[in-house]
Amino acid sequence: MNITIIGASAGIGLEAVKRGLTKHHSITTLSRSEIEIQEKKSINMLLGDATNKVDLVHAIQNADALIITLGTGKNMKTTTLFSDFAKLLVEIHNENKITIPVIFVTGFGAGESKNYVSWLVKLFLNYFLKDVYADKTKMEEIITNSDLHWTVVRPGRLLDKELTEKYRTENTLFKGINIGGINRADVADFLIKQAENHTELKKFVALSEK
Repeated sequence: MNITIIGASAGIGLEAVKRGLTKHHSITTLSRSEIEIQEKKSINMLLGDATNKVDLVHAIQNADALIITLGTGKNMKTTTLFSDFAKLLVEIHNENKITIPVIFVTGFGAGESKNYVSWLVKLFLNYFLKDVYADKTKMEEIITNSDLHWTVVRPGRLLDKELTEKYRTENTLFKGINIGGINRADVADFLIKQAENHTELKKFVALSEK
């Protein structure tokens, strides 16, 4: 199938590219910088801006699924990247209905999930990532108030370990949910599996190690 990944030059996005190629999908990427990857067969790399309408429309043409892995890297300053992207995607959707699965990565601590993090994570979010997560929450609100075929994925603390395919998914919030770390490669695995078989339509899914 044809999968478009927005924000694919690093982190979860790059891992999703690798996982998609491993599973023999055709991958289109949109990012501001070149993707460093050895396997370039079955990949169409587009350089551009996810908040530019022309670039975004070009990237999602002919896609069977859309995966959003936008990030700000180590930049913890106030941003509107996530909400600007969400507004633009909804605008495109309102003009020409997007009927494919659209799978967004935010983080456990965005939206209502902020009430279910540990005190240590809450401290970190409040002091270091408050503005970034505020905009991720805005993106969630914009997308979930649309009629896109969305899924919001909220991984816990991201780790750089090998793929295990053994992780926990939770699509409801409850006291003691205990969402901890998870490998970026395993988050990518979940994203590709949802692109293949969209079982979590209009749900918020938290990801954690077993």
